[in-house]
Amino acid sequence: MGRLTLTRSLTEILTFGANHFSRRAVLGGAMAIAAVPAYASKAQSRLRILKGIRYGVAERFAAPRAVPFVAPSAGNFASFGPACPQSGNRYLPASEDCLFLNLWAPKAKAKQPRPVMVYFHGGAYSTGSVTDPVNDGAALATHGDVVVVTVNHRLNALGYLYLPERFPDSGNAGQLDLILALQWIQAHIAEFGGDPKNVTVFGQSGGGAKIATLMAMPAAKGLFHKAITMSGQQVTATGPLNAEKRAAALQAALNGQDPATVSAEQLVAALSAQDPILGGGVYMGPVLDMRHLHRHPFWPDAAPQSLDIPMMLGNTVLESRAFYAPNAKQLAGLDFDNLARRVAPEMRIDAQPEWVVRQFRTQYPDAAPLNLFHRIVTTARSWRGQVIEAEERAKAGAPAFVYQLDFEQAKHTDDIGLSFGTVPEPSIDQRAMSVRIMDAFVRFARTGNPGWHPYSLAKRETMIFDANSRVENDPRKWERELFARIPYIQPGT
Repeated sequence: MGRLTLTRSLTEILTFGANHFSRRAVLGGAMAIAAVPAYASKAQSRLRILKGIRYGVAERFAAPRAVPFVAPSAGNFASFGPACPQSGNRYLPASEDCLFLNLWAPKAKAKQPRPVMVYFHGGAYSTGSVTDPVNDGAALATHGDVVVVTVNHRLNALGYLYLPERFPDSGNAGQLDLILALQWIQAHIAEFGGDPKNVTVFGQSGGGAKIATLMAMPAAKGLFHKAITMSGQQVTATGPLNAEKRAAALQAALNGQDPATVSAEQLVAALSAQDPILGGGVYMGPVLDMRHLHRHPFWPDAAPQSLDIPMMLGNTVLESRAFYAPNAKQLAGLDFDNLARRVAPEMRIDAQPEWVVRQFRTQYPDAAPLNLFHRIVTTARSWRGQVIEAEERAKAGAPAFVYQLDFEQAKHTDDIGLSFGTVPEPSIDQRAMSVRIMDAFVRFARTGNPGWHPYSLAKRETMIFDANSRVENDPRKWERELFARIPYIQPGT
């Protein structure tokens, strides 16, 4: 088995402060900015902040085990726990012993237990960490008077490599970590003023996909009561046969070494082998193993077990702007002559690319090739999963609340800092937008309604967050109808 290493962070990541905005400040903006540095320290003094709370331990590829809770008075909770090992080593220290959560709770007594908002980070099941300063919970906890929890868990091959004959829990170990964290919250959050009967999970990109998957996992039922997914959908999970092919590709890259005993670094490095289904590096994600996940999250319909959970679905208007550097091979020298060829492999669907480009050029005759590239890729690859999930919820009579972030031509990840109040050096407009989004998220966490009508098949109500925020009916109807004629399979599955 892989050995547990009890590495802990020796340096505390700086905690970003928050400014509390009144409605007047949201409209006027300027007066609020001057007070930021002074308020940041004041916000810290108003919160109980505990970092690096261990919620479990796990042997490699095994389901996690709960551990006794160490009371705050008996532990040192000033530093984050390690991140899961991953390519690029962006987050250090790293250890596969990474089952730690972090907590921000207002110190002031409340008449009623506070809503709990639990964040799962993105990174497509393979990378990321809530130790990133953009995920700091101080601003959101202070502004919304809520308890904020962020969670690290096992990723990539450590969390999702499927070896069912030897390790029956392996294909969904990362999901089981999240379930264990939610069980910890149910057992202990009341000690910090949180309401275990009002837990909202929210997550961006892979974090949202993890939430969608939990909504179909029987072991997660009853552990959370509302869900917000931000640019993160999971219509279908990885099939077990494809998961076994990926495991074989990874094991071949290890040259016969046992994945259970090699170092975590070797295991992560082996993910650079070619994925037998998609090409590129080996994809890891939740598996339809019929042990912990018995059905796809949103196919052929929305998972019945979670229809009683209010859900909010969001995407950004130009997701794909975050996926390609300006000098990336897909964009360098882009023009109308090569647009179809460049966009074909990026759509991740089987559509005739020349036909798609002709349709978009007709619809947007003044758009430049770069703008059309991002419109096409965003719609075909990133947005369709959200549309499907919203439609399935509406069909089931449990509609979701849908939003689209148009603000500053938003790209993938732009809603993270806005929802946490952690945008670095924000402009007046960015501060106002952050408050608007935090208000909607907190209202949803308290009441199950963010302040606009849920999505219906008749109107397709969508909140557009922009300089002029408003609800629009079916705001991208043309794109939706164009691609609706082409079958959609979740990329990676």
